[in-house]
Formats: sequence, structure tokens, C-alpha cells
Amino acid sequence: MNMQVFIVGSGKLARELLTEMCLPAPLEQAAWPATPPAARAIVVHAGSGRELAEVVAFCERSGSPLLELSTGSALEAQAPRYPLVLCPNTNILMLKVMHMLSRCGGLFAGYAIGVTESHQASKTSVAGTAVDIAHSLGLAPAAISSVRDPAVQQGELGIEAAYLARHAFHRIEIADAACRVRLETRVTGDAPYAAGVAQIVAAVAAHPLEARRYAIDEFIANGWL
Repeated sequence: MNMQVFIVGSGKLARELLTEMCLPAPLEQAAWPATPPAARAIVVHAGSGRELAEVVAFCERSGSPLLELSTGSALEAQAPRYPLVLCPNTNILMLKVMHMLSRCGGLFAGYAIGVTESHQASKTSVAGTAVDIAHSLGLAPAAISSVRDPAVQQGELGIEAAYLARHAFHRIEIADAACRVRLETRVTGDAPYAAGVAQIVAAVAAHPLEARRYAIDEFIANGWL
């Protein structure tokens, strides 16, 4: 019997998931319906929050797990009565780098540290991945350098013109008087997040989850991704 995976939202990410995500059987994706479903499902929230109350009510009623992809969601501070997975980033390689930093970032206390992030000029929300990186390295969010100018992105950061309208770039620099270390991450492409979300959805389907909040980092630590 097929398990429905409902995608909530109408923006770029939601459209990417609906058209490009390939889920293993018996999982199959569909747009969140006008009338909430009756049966248990997996719900992926990639929207602005307009349908969030309706989605939460469905998950509470059915025990369905909810994947929250939006940064700064109101759900981040709640104690849910259903499985809630917070996924501010869904690229699996990027998540593993962030997990590494969360475990080892304290080793660099006392060094000169800089964090730069770049996203498309239209992005106005908080750069959640950059905030997590900064936190792992002991930096305040205010210390993050954010770039939204396409000329700077292309000329100084080397973002290709084709990806200026949709990319995620992070640069970490750690230095002392004699040594400088630089780590850069780039997420680009026409559908950069569909494969990662598919893996996360499959992990949710494969493991019984408790009615509580999960950070996606917990999936990495458990070896589920």
C-alpha cells in the first residue's frame, strides 16, 4: 500500500520537490490537498506558513510526522504531540559538514574566525545554516558576513552567473599568526535539494519516531543519513 508524502507550499522549493523528487516505493509525493487527508501520511512543509495551523492539526490528529524545511519556523520553540523533524538544510553532504563542525568546532576557540554566507538576492529570511555554523564555532550571528550583491557574488565569490538566482555559499576561515584554513561549501543546480529531502523522507519512513521534536542533526548522528 502506498504511503502519501504531502508537499506543502507553492514556492521554488515546493515546486522542486513535487517535480524532481524521486521517492522509493511505496512512497509517493503529492501536493497538500485543499481538504486535509484522512489517513496517516508524511508531510513536508516548504511553504510560507499559511497552511501551517491546518498541517499541525492534521499531524496531531493522525500522528503523522512533519518535516519542517522553513528557517525560523514557529514550530522550532514548540513541544509537538507528533514527530516533528526540523530541517533548515536538506543537502546531505552539507548536513554532514555541519555535524562535523558541531562536534569539533570548540577546538578552534581562540583563533581568528570568519563566516561568510551568500544566497540569491531575493532571500530575506535568516540564513539558518550560517547561524548554525557560527554557533558551532562560538560566533554570534551578528559576526556573519552576508552577501546579496550579484556583482560581489560573481566577482569575489566565484558564483557562476547561471546560479546567481539560486545558490547557497558558505565560507569559513580560521587563522592564527602563521596559518590560515579555509573551508567553502557551494550548493547549486536546478534542483539542489530534492535528492536530500528524498533521503530524509525515506529515513522518516524507515524508523519509528517518537512524538517529539527532532533536529536533522540527530538523523546524521544516528547514521540514518
